[in-house]
Amino acid sequence: MQMDLTDQRLADHPFLKGLSEEHLKILEDCSMKRVFEKGEVIFCEGDLANRFYLILTGSVALESKREGEPPVLIQTIGPGDVLGWSWLFPPYNWHFDARALERTEAIFLYGTRIRAKCEEQPALGFELLKRMAQVMVQRLQATRKQIIKAG
Repeated sequence: MQMDLTDQRLADHPFLKGLSEEHLKILEDCSMKRVFEKGEVIFCEGDLANRFYLILTGSVALESKREGEPPVLIQTIGPGDVLGWSWLFPPYNWHFDARALERTEAIFLYGTRIRAKCEEQPALGFELLKRMAQVMVQRLQATRKQIIKAG
């Protein structure tokens, strides 16, 4: 389900806070609002990663598969969080599964289009890379905590 996207919701998301108006406009042109219902799979580990999401409401489970066993919960993310960094790095495949734990509203951003814009405008690419690096560190720390807990 798609809904109208307002410029302000994009600009107000913590991940994009402080981004220039020019860069926000580029991202707005590559985005739309998306709703996921409870239990809906957003993406699966190993699939093509060509997008990312800014979570507005709801919550999403990041899970890792284990053969013959239930998935392992790595982290639960919610409003203000970013979902997906794999669109930035070859081979552009997801590293986790993502599933909506409740009705979740998000801003969908076309990663492939944004990568092309970043090539044209390196300042945008650098800004997004810095922000994504913070997300990746948080996710790696959450994974580390899960490994320690399981051991």
